[in-house]
This record gives sequence, C-alpha cells and structure tokens, in this order.
Amino acid sequence: MSLYECVLIARNDVTQQQFEGIADGIACQLQAEGGTMKKREYWGLRTLAYRIKNNRKGHYMLLGLDAKPESVKEMERLLRLNETILRFLTLGVAAIEEGQSAILSHDAGDRGRNFRGPKPFNRFDSGRRRNTGGREEFRAREASTKDLAEAPNKDAAQDPSPVPVMPEIA
Repeated sequence: MSLYECVLIARNDVTQQQFEGIADGIACQLQAEGGTMKKREYWGLRTLAYRIKNNRKGHYMLLGLDAKPESVKEMERLLRLNETILRFLTLGVAAIEEGQSAILSHDAGDRGRNFRGPKPFNRFDSGRRRNTGGREEFRAREASTKDLAEAPNKDAAQDPSPVPVMPEIA
C-alpha cells in the first residue's frame, strides 16, 4: 500500500456536515478496498485565489490516505463525478505528517493579522511631509532627526581625506 495526501475544495453553499459526509464516503470506499484514512483535517471556508465555477470561496479539507493505487484512482473518479467538489489534488508522499498541517498551525498563531513589522526610522523624510500644525513636540522631533541626518556629513568635514578623481578622457 502507498501513502497519499489529498486536498479537496468543495462549493461554499455546501454545509460543513455535507462536506464531512463526502469524506466519510471516501473513507468507506477505501476501507471496502483494504485502505485506511489516516488523517482528516477540515481547514474551513477559505477565499479562493480565483473564481472556480462562479465560486469565490470554498471548503478545504486535507486527507491522509494509506491505500492501493487502484482505490485512489477510483476515489478520484468518484470525486470528478461529484458536483459539489470544485477541485482536488492527490499526491503520493513518503510519510503522512502527524499533528496539524502547516495551514492550521499558521492560522492558529496568536499574531495579529494586520501586523506589518516595525515602522521604519525617518519614514517621513523620503519627501512626504506631514502637517504638524507647528506643534512644539513635532518641531523638536524634526530637529533631532535633522541632527542625526547631518551627523555623517560633519564627520566627513572633520576628516579631510583625499578623494581620488578620475581623469577626464577627451
């Protein structure tokens, strides 16, 4: 027997229980032919990258299978006939991962979805100026950033090292 992973995408108007019923049918069909379903993960209703048969969202599920190649071909044939399944992909794998998949572990992270990292230093010095209204705290902040920006130029003025000049070619 070989190991396979299969990802299914079902239409969004199907309920989760109906989608689980499809997975139960696959498990029964595999057991009848001597295979087993080692893993089943429901990933939820997710937005598709592009429309598939006029659907913008779909229910995703990952199945880990231990079955004969003939039973996998029969399962794929039945999935093609099922109108609720938009897409499926079955891959042969060396081992089925224990625990959660990368999709579920990434979604369970406690980071905020809108976190974009720390704000860059001097982000308003790139030509875009904000209206400070002449408030004192902003003037002090702008003065300190100007001092930091001019600091390397002061060092260069104190250290007059000769700069090689390329001769002009006429």
